[in-house]
Amino acid sequence: MAPALRALIAGAALAVALASVSALAGPATTRSPSWRELSTTDQQVLAPLSAEWDKLDTSRKQKWLGIARRYPTMQPAEQERIQQQMRTWTQLTPAERQAARERYKSLKQLPPEKRAEVREKWQQYQELPPEKREELAKPPPPSNVFAKPPYRSPTKSTPAPAGSPATVPK
Repeated sequence: MAPALRALIAGAALAVALASVSALAGPATTRSPSWRELSTTDQQVLAPLSAEWDKLDTSRKQKWLGIARRYPTMQPAEQERIQQQMRTWTQLTPAERQAARERYKSLKQLPPEKRAEVREKWQQYQELPPEKREELAKPPPPSNVFAKPPYRSPTKSTPAPAGSPATVPK
């Protein structure tokens, strides 16, 4: 057998062997760094998440690290918005976080024109004065379905015509 052909076959065999080993190893796992392993810059950006960082799953850590990497290129207003979102997120209960994730998923499934409409309404809400936003954020007062309806005074009605069921004696 020619040396070039032998080298080609050996290379192909090596490639198949490596592919087999990597397939047996399973999918590559994404690293999940602890808080102490983060760079100082990432820790500064992600500071609102510090208390619960080590409890986050790998995918959430990767999401936040992606945001931290983009953070220096953001406008100051966007940076402040991100910081505020992290602070708000840490104050939510697990149930509230799950509800927020579900709302996000449902919004992502809306057609583009409906998403644009929601974005526009959100922008209008953001432009309201803080007092009005607080007023809108309050839950409506509970309605008592067992309450008596308001009293209505009887109105003068014309008497029923003679011979109608209302005037016929029984």
